[in-house]
Amino acid sequence: MKKITTALAAGAMALTPFAVLAEDSSDPIVIPIHNWSSQIVMSNVVGQILEQRGNNVEYVTTDSQAVYESVRLGDVTMELEVWEGAFGASFRAAQEKGGIVDVGDHDAVTREDWWYPMWTKDACPGLPDWKALNDCAAVFATPETGGKGRYLDGPVDWLKHGQERVAALDMDFVVINAGSAAALWAEIGAAEADKKPVVVFNWTPNFAEAVWPGEFVEFPPHEEGCDKDPAVGINPDALYDCGNPATGYLKKAAWEGMEAKWPAAYGVLEKISFTNPQIAQMAKLVDIDEMEPDEAAEAWLAENKDVWESWIQ
Repeated sequence: MKKITTALAAGAMALTPFAVLAEDSSDPIVIPIHNWSSQIVMSNVVGQILEQRGNNVEYVTTDSQAVYESVRLGDVTMELEVWEGAFGASFRAAQEKGGIVDVGDHDAVTREDWWYPMWTKDACPGLPDWKALNDCAAVFATPETGGKGRYLDGPVDWLKHGQERVAALDMDFVVINAGSAAALWAEIGAAEADKKPVVVFNWTPNFAEAVWPGEFVEFPPHEEGCDKDPAVGINPDALYDCGNPATGYLKKAAWEGMEAKWPAAYGVLEKISFTNPQIAQMAKLVDIDEMEPDEAAEAWLAENKDVWESWIQ
């Protein structure tokens, strides 16, 4: 991910001029970039907003789990997409050590879990129940999985624990990790032509829900502790024997020193809140419209002044 310079952001800066606020440090605010489109575009959107009001911004590519330690230590200034299901544990672990603060939730409600496009239901009509999916496992078999079903999970660093869930629920599936979010979309797109049944990791909000109608698999309901205590959940001898939260949070986090060093920018971060459709639109600009992330951010800002201008008043 290339660094977005002041010159690159000049087009966006022309939208609304703002004077440099003296109380903020001239040191760069460091925003992390991960490996899914909504986070990349949102990071550029927020970075360009901060540049417009006079802040210096840098972008760094970081691991989506290790970033919370980087924020805690002040090497990275903020994280804009703390998904409860994927990153809640890493976020809480960093909070326990100190140095990272919760800057509030977005309006968006998240869900991350096994998912299938609607045509899959024709081959496995008992869906979305997970037991019905398991009964249909052979429908999802490929040469690499033998007679077992194939489930395409997210990239390894997303830590979705697909293999642990398969073991905990004694499912007749083999878990394959995608190399990137793009590989997940390619899997669905390739299956669409002949309506091949597929089950993959997916999440909301993102653009996919508008392109491929589908449903999440309904596993045993999420219970607090099912990832830490075997006694919680339907299998008393295993972890991860439940689904992910069906109404998860999407938080913002920041280095605890941000408010003192960049008080005005921190005030903007507190106000920032995106909805599901807004985040899905950000992802669409890259994944469907094939724009570069910085260009997508500029386009989103130009089309949504009514959303963000109040944040920087």
